[in-house]
Order: sequence, then structure tokens, then C-alpha cells
Amino acid sequence: MPDRSANKGLPPLAVELKDMVVTYAKQETVDPLKAIGRFLALGVGGSIMLAVGLVLLALSGLRALQTETGDRFTGDWSFAPYLITFAGCVLVAVLSARAIGAAKRRAKKGKKG
Repeated sequence: MPDRSANKGLPPLAVELKDMVVTYAKQETVDPLKAIGRFLALGVGGSIMLAVGLVLLALSGLRALQTETGDRFTGDWSFAPYLITFAGCVLVAVLSARAIGAAKRRAKKGKKG
């Protein structure tokens, strides 16, 4: 059976080439952008949820220190629950930064070796 593509004229081949280029461009640009968009949407949503959760956790810790410790943090020591809560938030931030840095260091070490 003879090859049909040999019998095609120039205009059908040009249309076919255009269709292939458009399909390839969509495959290599639009589809990855959609995937990145989904990834970013989930990342931003997760970050917002995490931030709200950490704020609520810090507020609950503050209220627990103020109400459950009796008279210990009253009068001149009324600032202490705020200071303890702030120190806890700083500790969480430092541990998070170290974890992010450790992941980057591991990735960099993996590329070298």
C-alpha cells in the first residue's frame, strides 16, 4: 500500500505542521503552567491554614497561662504570659527556619556527591 503522506500537497502538510506545533506548544507550556497553578494554590491555601492555626495555638497558650496559673502572673508579673508566648512563637519560627535550611543543605549536598 503506498504511503498517503507522499500524495499530500503542500497546503495539507502546512496545516498538519501548524496543528503539531500548536499541540506541542500547549503540551510544553500551558499544561505545566496549569500544574504550577494548582501547586501554588494548594501551597498558599496550606500556608494560610497553618498561619491561622499557629495564631490560634499561641492565643490559646496565652489564655491558658493567664487563667490556669492562679495568682502567679498577676500584678508586676502580668507581662510574663505575653513574654512566654512570644518566646514560644520565636522558638517555632527558629525551628521552622532550621528545618527549611536543613532541607536546602541536604539538597545541595546531594548535588555535590
